[in-house]
Amino acid sequence: MTKTIEEINEKIREGKAVVVTAEEIIDLVKQKGVAKAAQEVDVVTTGTFGPMCSSGAYFNIGHSTPRIKLGGGRAYLNDVLAYTGLAAADIYLGASALPDDDPRNRIHPGEFNYGGGHVIEELVAGKDIRLVATGYGTDCYPRKRLETWINLKDINEAVLFNIRNACQNYNVAVNLSDKTIYTYMGILKPHLGNANYCSAGQLSPLLNDPYYRTIGIGTKIFLGGGIGFVAWQGTQHNPNVPRSENGVPRGSSGTVTVIGDLKRMKPRWLVGTSMLGYGCNITVGIGIPIPILSEEILQYTAVTDAGIFAPIVDYSESYPQMKSDILGEVSYAQLKSGRIVIQGKEVPTASLSSYSRAVEIATTLKEWILSGKFLLTEPVAPLPGVESGVTVKPLKERPLEE
Repeated sequence: MTKTIEEINEKIREGKAVVVTAEEIIDLVKQKGVAKAAQEVDVVTTGTFGPMCSSGAYFNIGHSTPRIKLGGGRAYLNDVLAYTGLAAADIYLGASALPDDDPRNRIHPGEFNYGGGHVIEELVAGKDIRLVATGYGTDCYPRKRLETWINLKDINEAVLFNIRNACQNYNVAVNLSDKTIYTYMGILKPHLGNANYCSAGQLSPLLNDPYYRTIGIGTKIFLGGGIGFVAWQGTQHNPNVPRSENGVPRGSSGTVTVIGDLKRMKPRWLVGTSMLGYGCNITVGIGIPIPILSEEILQYTAVTDAGIFAPIVDYSESYPQMKSDILGEVSYAQLKSGRIVIQGKEVPTASLSSYSRAVEIATTLKEWILSGKFLLTEPVAPLPGVESGVTVKPLKERPLEE
């Protein structure tokens, strides 16, 4: 049994496509088997909603009178520093950017109440944002200072551009030390006081297409409540890791770079996030449709939390010191039960991502497809797979004296 994306799109146009979420396909396969389900189902929708670093947005703010050259100068959006080294009127705002006067961790743990992710959320919500910019002045761009208000509807282009999102599996973070630590995986209590994880598990996009058979450059997706696309593999994309028999990586693996029109997104799905003692971030909603082109692809989408395993990593020593040792592996079914056992101790678990919001994303994407508003796209190139030989390499440190 094989299908093509164009054949599936024709069924979507005719209102005849069968679309289910990655949660619904599990029971369907149990009832009908893989072969029968693959014949009936055309698309499986996925979803994830969690903090995603390496996110941000670029803007063209338009030209003032007289003109000012932002490139080589400085620009602030609600006092949060944006990157200006692009051109005269283009800037990039990273989700982790902070105001200059934020105390950071000088008073530990720092609160990090407001950063780039919060500015992006407020822009999408339609709020006015204060822009303060300085330049060094040129003959063609003579102005040296600009103070004004900008609004998403008024600026020329506003594009969400995230260079590492939707991580394919990840660590379970714990703390073996005798003090509380503050990490991007949340607050970790001493002596294995808790275990934090961050994945939608059986709903997560890249866990439903573990070998990237259908997800590639050009894949159309749900992004931030609007439409986006996979633009490239994400940074630290690492397909060559140990995998279970079902193809699922047993640790951090693939990632995607995504892009989309910020003006069509919603603040419900782009949420500025503060992480005590660590910094600012943004929580992003992503949903990717999986076209059922074969029985093999259908089988991958039937993955369950019980079949997805993640490594348990000590964030007090092993993670910061780049040590490869782990404390064991645990399934997402065990994690979602609320308690796991580590070194003979029962440890409570908590997720930084929202499974209920992931269900909502997958369901919304399903409804878009069923209504004919969302057609699938054929990737122009695949993401690098296991055969590519791509692996993530650590920084090769060299003394400056060399």
